[in-house]
Amino acid sequence: MVTPPKSRPPVETSTGTESADRVADVLLAFAQSDRALGVTEIARRLQLSKAVVHRILQSLASRSIVQPMAGESTYSLGPAAIGLGTKAWSQLDVRSIAAPVLRRLRAETRETATLSALVGHRRVYLDQYESPQEVKMVIEIGPQFPLHSGASSLAILAFLPEHFAVDAVRELQGATHDVDVEAFHARLARIRDDGYATSINERKTGAASIAAPFFDGAAHVLGSVSSSGPAFRYSASADEEHTAHARLVIAAAQQITQMLESRTAR
Repeated sequence: MVTPPKSRPPVETSTGTESADRVADVLLAFAQSDRALGVTEIARRLQLSKAVVHRILQSLASRSIVQPMAGESTYSLGPAAIGLGTKAWSQLDVRSIAAPVLRRLRAETRETATLSALVGHRRVYLDQYESPQEVKMVIEIGPQFPLHSGASSLAILAFLPEHFAVDAVRELQGATHDVDVEAFHARLARIRDDGYATSINERKTGAASIAAPFFDGAAHVLGSVSSSGPAFRYSASADEEHTAHARLVIAAAQQITQMLESRTAR
């Protein structure tokens, strides 16, 4: 009697599970890094050949999941990855958690209350509750904004690792050559001290905003809450009305932080 050979499990090749694992590992390397990465560094981290890493990056770049950095031999996460990040935010249901807080902030200030999230090196509006007043600020959900300008962005940037601020300054210098780097970093330090950021007509839109950051259970900044309206209703000085307004925004951001911490602890 001839014993049939034992069946062996299929060998996973670069076209199967092993390949999928490698792609996932490369994406996680970007997710866990605070800067752009090159082929050599990724290959060393993951103990893969440079040729394999190069092929994976080329595939990801063709789908805009990563993108090459101009003038450099490195890659960063691309627009498609940022879109995935936005989708992840919606699945975390942060909007539902924040909704009652934003409604109360709108009622207290009579200005538009907004919720923003950090996605990659950009800020994205997730939600808004419009002011009941005739002249008001209305934002568009979804577009990406840089971190170097506007209260909602700066409230996030001030609590990120230092290299984010360095990148933000570099991007700002690309848009305008008149940048006081020392003053920019001093402004971020004030935001950290005060717990909130203010901007008045900063992007030349006639709008003003007071924003405060919210955090996860590990004290990582996740996004910001803002109260926004036309610039003529916002004071440039820290007078009593301005301070009271800022306290309401800070309290709203702190409540969202507490709600997120509570959900994580379950």
